[in-house]
Amino acid sequence: MTTVGIALAGAAEKLIGCPFKLHGRNSGTGIDCVGVVTTSLKAIGRPSVSPSNYSLRNLSFDPFLPAIHEAGLVDVADMVCAGDVLLVRPSPAQFHLGIVSLSGTLVHAHSGLRRVVSTPFPLSWPIERHWRLLEF
Repeated sequence: MTTVGIALAGAAEKLIGCPFKLHGRNSGTGIDCVGVVTTSLKAIGRPSVSPSNYSLRNLSFDPFLPAIHEAGLVDVADMVCAGDVLLVRPSPAQFHLGIVSLSGTLVHAHSGLRRVVSTPFPLSWPIERHWRLLEF
């Protein structure tokens, strides 16, 4: 667990309960899973490019990878820690992002529940990618 990871996890936890809105980037009016990551990164003073050319169903996550790396997130093959960003796959044509909380749950924007929630592990979805924020 890193200092910046703890900060990112804390920023994500503050979003729990915010309303869901596709392409949303404002915790008051609505936020989606990409918004959880970009809003949390901005809250801790990190750059975050916020892609907007996506739908709830996507066949590839590749267009988002430059934004992930530009934010200082790097691939890891390690235990999941607070502040790690996970890409999960709820269905064959759906990718979903979340941030691991300080208590070890996944903070993410749930479109069905229409709000940002905290889901305990183990997740029912496969983890496709696992990133960690680098310290400056």
